[in-house]
Amino acid sequence: QVQLVESGGGLVHPGGSLRLSCVYSNLNYYTIGWFRQAPGKEREGVSCISGTDGSTDYVDSVKGRFTISRDFAKKTVYLQMNNLKPEDTALYYCAAVARLDAGTMTPLTSWGQGTQVTVSP
Repeated sequence: QVQLVESGGGLVHPGGSLRLSCVYSNLNYYTIGWFRQAPGKEREGVSCISGTDGSTDYVDSVKGRFTISRDFAKKTVYLQMNNLKPEDTALYYCAAVARLDAGTMTPLTSWGQGTQVTVSP
């Protein structure tokens, strides 16, 4: 059974950091992507990481601030988010994706509950 569970969100001040976790099952060779959806906006891709060679991709708005990584033994993909901005406020989701392109990736798996990130003074 394929499953992904997100966690690690919270409330932080601008400039703060959070680390999101995505624990998955039966997806060890798949590219995993992080997406986010802000209130009143479309869901968008944020970052993704390959299930084979560790390659990564990011959308421009998070480059230099977010880092995606993967622990195959723990079947977990992390999203380290530094220097958070109010515009990063959103519900964050992870999913298996077909292509390593954060800007155009689409999910192969169903959406989970997500984890809320709120950046506020």
